[in-house]
Amino acid sequence: MRTIRTETVTDAVREMCIEANYGLSADMRRALEQARQSEKSRLGCQILDQLSENLSIAETDRIPICQDTGMAVVFLEIGQDVHFEGGDLETAVNEGIRRGYQDGYLRKSVVGDPLIRENTKDNTPGVIHYRIVSGDKVKISVAPKGFGSENMSRIFMLKPADGAEGVKNAVLTAVKEAGPNACPPMVVGVGIGGTFEKCALLAKQALTRPLEEPSTIPGIRQMEEELLERINRTGIGPGGLGGTTTALAVNINTYPTHIAGLPVAVNICCHVNRHVTKEL
Repeated sequence: MRTIRTETVTDAVREMCIEANYGLSADMRRALEQARQSEKSRLGCQILDQLSENLSIAETDRIPICQDTGMAVVFLEIGQDVHFEGGDLETAVNEGIRRGYQDGYLRKSVVGDPLIRENTKDNTPGVIHYRIVSGDKVKISVAPKGFGSENMSRIFMLKPADGAEGVKNAVLTAVKEAGPNACPPMVVGVGIGGTFEKCALLAKQALTRPLEEPSTIPGIRQMEEELLERINRTGIGPGGLGGTTTALAVNINTYPTHIAGLPVAVNICCHVNRHVTKEL
């Protein structure tokens, strides 16, 4: 049994909230650079250059890469041989979010009640997902999610007979309806299977997978490649102003499902696709 103090979790989450909002992950940076080299539209190239300049300014001046610093989504993979001391784990995570958003001068965008709409003034609570795994490590992923792209999310409860083509059509429908509203070039997270809520979680988790790591399932990897090509043929382009780079990647996660269903969720993220992962 390994003991971890909850203060350690708080400190890690605080640092990760700031890190995720101040700079792109290495895989996202490489994807944008490759997009600039392959983009065919002159205006599309100009938009990608502006995005690159924005990233450089944020890095140099230590300011957020986007004014919408998002709602903090936190994934915790907790080894079953870990014991936490020092207080409640969920309180520790939210305290890390609170400190990160205050110390990093990040915009506080969370309202305490979805209808009354009063701001909590510290960007808490976050959305926290827990998973118990083997071992004595704790893996934390922080993925601040802006709502320009989050609002473009879709869930499709397809019939099993819709099959792979139905899944592809659902993803393409979501992307086309999102258009410029998701701040392209986008990353498209897709969840297939499970239940109504499970496929949505799969899609959200798919956004945190490194873009250079395709699915390990051959048929799904092929679907990712096909969908990326078809999305980039829509002509939506960088900033929604036309071009050949509408998406940087399509990441698909799957899960077993019921014989009577084929749930599909599409969770689109903008060109920054913020995520940071650390292991304690």
